[in-house]
Amino acid sequence: MRDQDPSPADADRRLSTREAAELLGVKPETVYAYVSRGLLSSRRAAGGRGSTFATEEVAALARRNRREGSGSGGPGGELSVRTRLTLIDTDRYYFRGVDAVELATRYTYEEVAEWLWTGRFRPGAAFAAPEASVAVARRAVDALPEHTTPTDRLRVAAIAAATADPLRFDLSDAAVLGTARTLIPTLVAALPPVRPGHRDTGPLAHRLWARLTGRQADEAELRVLDTALALLVDHDLAASTLAVRVAASARAHAYAAVSAGLGVLEGPLHGAASGLAHKLLLEVLDRGSAAPVIAEELRAGRRVPGLGHRLYAGEDPRARALFSLLEEIPHTAPALAAARDIVATTARRTPLHANVDLALAVLTVSCAMPATAGETVFAVARTAGWIAHALEEYGERPLRMRPSGLYTGPKPPRPLPEQDTDGAERPR
Repeated sequence: MRDQDPSPADADRRLSTREAAELLGVKPETVYAYVSRGLLSSRRAAGGRGSTFATEEVAALARRNRREGSGSGGPGGELSVRTRLTLIDTDRYYFRGVDAVELATRYTYEEVAEWLWTGRFRPGAAFAAPEASVAVARRAVDALPEHTTPTDRLRVAAIAAATADPLRFDLSDAAVLGTARTLIPTLVAALPPVRPGHRDTGPLAHRLWARLTGRQADEAELRVLDTALALLVDHDLAASTLAVRVAASARAHAYAAVSAGLGVLEGPLHGAASGLAHKLLLEVLDRGSAAPVIAEELRAGRRVPGLGHRLYAGEDPRARALFSLLEEIPHTAPALAAARDIVATTARRTPLHANVDLALAVLTVSCAMPATAGETVFAVARTAGWIAHALEEYGERPLRMRPSGLYTGPKPPRPLPEQDTDGAERPR
């Protein structure tokens, strides 16, 4: 990072993304993350290629980062964690150094999960759930109210399954891997099937399909679902993944770590995105055009779901891979056309690409799945990534995920508070 601020002669010149990243000491992807969080403003470069940034604004943010973020472990106060699992770089991402899209489109979800966990390829990997674990998880889930969300059910199932495992506190690699291979199918089996009489056999994607829709799937549809699971296995330190690593740092067992991830996933700023994209796509299909729907979203001050990603300046590679597979299924054509209409309509003002939530919405809408289906797919898929991060964290120093608070309250010492007769605090 440069420690010098720009000279007055340079103050009026606008910076390219590369120059802004250099001044801030971050990757170009992080510059776009600052924009999405409102820490920087950008302007399209001449000719429409790339973005430019005000020199003084970038310099001010660099000064702030140096002042407040020096002890935080990362630029701008962001926590940095060393990991060997996922790298996101220039609109591509990699699992243990291998292109994640190529992995997901060539191998099954279970095989990709095994690669992420161990760095070894296990052809034909299959996950099976113990009957005792499934039984206790199903009883717990069946006792929940009818309106309970799928993420609620998955979280309850994870804790119930933990109670059936007396070895859950064994945090050795072999034990945690054993937990992973049984917990994920247990979570799927605990969800009530939509189609009566379904038998839980075959690959995990086949078993999950019966929990998402009553439609009989063909091989092309099952391939899309399996690929979606594999694409979503991990995506660096998302909020839910950080929660998992914090739990693992405290040496919580794998079931509890997964439960922590599910708790964060249920937040409206994380797991709900796919459901919002599903509803948007349905409305566009119902009204026959994206224009009035997008206009109403913007008028209400809402961000258009399914578009843009803070880690990708260009197209989300997960969306690109899923759209390619969906194009091979004839009955997805209306939803695909609606998704393209959404992208084209918003591109008149803001050139944002479709993200994986919009691609999932095309699948869920086309296959008569509920709006919560995308979140269910995401949660089941990401459980494998969460366990991979827990495995990494178990190998680190315990309780290292303990940042220091930056106290901004009143300067001590202050006198003890007193109470009036009505219980209200009054100063001495």
